[in-house]
Amino acid sequence: MKAIISGGGSGGHIFPAIAIANAIRQRHPDADILFIGAEGKMEMEKVPAAGYPIKGLPIDGLHRQLNWTNIKRNIKLPYKILKSNRMVKSIITEFQPDIVIGVGGYASEPTLKTAGRMGFPTLIQEQNSYAGLTNKMLSKQAQKICVAYEGMERFFPAEKIVMTGNPVRQDIENMTATREEGCTYFHLNPERQTVLSVGGSLGARSINTMLLNHIEEFEKNNLQLVWQTGRWMYEQVSEAVRKAGAEEWVKVHQFINRMDLAYAAADIVISRAGAIAISELCLIGKPIILIPSPNVAEDHQTKNAQALVNKGAAILVKDSECNEQGIHKLLELSNSKELQAKMSTSCLAMGKRQAAQKIADEIDRIVQKS
Repeated sequence: MKAIISGGGSGGHIFPAIAIANAIRQRHPDADILFIGAEGKMEMEKVPAAGYPIKGLPIDGLHRQLNWTNIKRNIKLPYKILKSNRMVKSIITEFQPDIVIGVGGYASEPTLKTAGRMGFPTLIQEQNSYAGLTNKMLSKQAQKICVAYEGMERFFPAEKIVMTGNPVRQDIENMTATREEGCTYFHLNPERQTVLSVGGSLGARSINTMLLNHIEEFEKNNLQLVWQTGRWMYEQVSEAVRKAGAEEWVKVHQFINRMDLAYAAADIVISRAGAIAISELCLIGKPIILIPSPNVAEDHQTKNAQALVNKGAAILVKDSECNEQGIHKLLELSNSKELQAKMSTSCLAMGKRQAAQKIADEIDRIVQKS
């Protein structure tokens, strides 16, 4: 088995890609798996750390916020696309994969488009409830499209769709950590309710700002907070928490490596509405307040969140209303054990397990046919 897996840019694309690679390797121990990512993006660090080789493309996206830096980057974009296409063709010609898998992100588009033109079978893993323009275009030549939400025939040919769910990190899917272990790891008081805030692997400014503005509410309401700030606001948040004397009940982390223990400790989770974050949260079944990022294509995070809200599995707060509504909804939820229990049950009912194994099944079928 020789497979190319392409995509990245954030943990939401990288973790599923690695989960798929692990599932392939599990059933084909001698499989040759190569990743293709975007230079300077998170995958160039995370994929080698997971034990897989990766090649980087100079690919980028269109930067819509107009300033001189972005204008210069946009001017260079056609050159980067042409160069990336040439590099992909060379990589595929040399590697000769049995299948090429796209998980979303900048590198996915030139890789799958080139592979399809060259006659290699392709598979798309669409994580969101609302498919982006790139995957809709790539679906025309793909053999299969693995999805996590119902109703995706709005975007893709129905005969190509396979409902698999989203692959998540193995330590989350097979979570055995207890609340006691989580509280010990994060130095928390097991008698207090714990709030976990995760704004995605890169952080979320509006969520961080909302929490910064209301740090005192946690002590007032006998709550404690495990806070993943992301890279950009870590120093600012750490300093503010230290000045407020809140270090006993507010635990600040730039990035949480042991998410299984963070989820185990949490009674309530505040999160962006990225597809993989939602898939993980549905498996662990915690009450969730979702604050979708407004800075994503086709506002797909709001659509992801709405799918849970419709089933009574989450509370949605708009990013623009986050500062006031976010803390209000959090305190409301923390004061209702009945609502927490209902949301937890609804959330668990939406969880889909063994997604990576189901995708690996589809990969095997495609390779056997070709």
